[in-house]
Amino acid sequence: MAYINLLPWREELRNEKKRAFVVISGGAAIVTALVFLLVHIQIAGMIDWQMQRNAYIEQATSRLDEKIKEIQELNKVRSQLLARMNVIQELQGSRSLSVHLLDELVTTVPEGLHLSNFKQDRDRLEMSGVAQSNARVSAYMRSIERSDWMKKPVLDVIESEELNRHRIAQFSLHALQEGKHEDTGVEE
Repeated sequence: MAYINLLPWREELRNEKKRAFVVISGGAAIVTALVFLLVHIQIAGMIDWQMQRNAYIEQATSRLDEKIKEIQELNKVRSQLLARMNVIQELQGSRSLSVHLLDELVTTVPEGLHLSNFKQDRDRLEMSGVAQSNARVSAYMRSIERSDWMKKPVLDVIESEELNRHRIAQFSLHALQEGKHEDTGVEE
């Protein structure tokens, strides 16, 4: 009987399968590496895109912060201007009050009474002077009460003295200034 040696054929088949396995394994490794590389590139691109968006948002936020500061400064300047305008309007409205007050001060002083000191602190009026008698001071206080520009007189001090054989009364009193705006007619 004749013998056939099948070993080289089997050996070749085995070597062929090993080469195919190595090629397939290498190809799979290369494909896996390419997939990982593509995923890495994709994720890096997404991170870069998100970083650009974040940078844009930060720039927009800083621009808005600057605009907010400008608006706050403008509001501050606006409120200062409004305060100045209000002061100017109050001064415009009360500029004739001083004239009326001084005119009224002259018309309310009765005969026999002389003012030596007059002081105005906002709406408070302080007056002091010399009168021939206490009755003249009382008449002056009644005259102030009837006045359109002065109200609520309060006597602080009254002292009787003798000067050159005449009896005089030195007094000090205060009252409140009241008046009407000329343009509106509304009392202050």
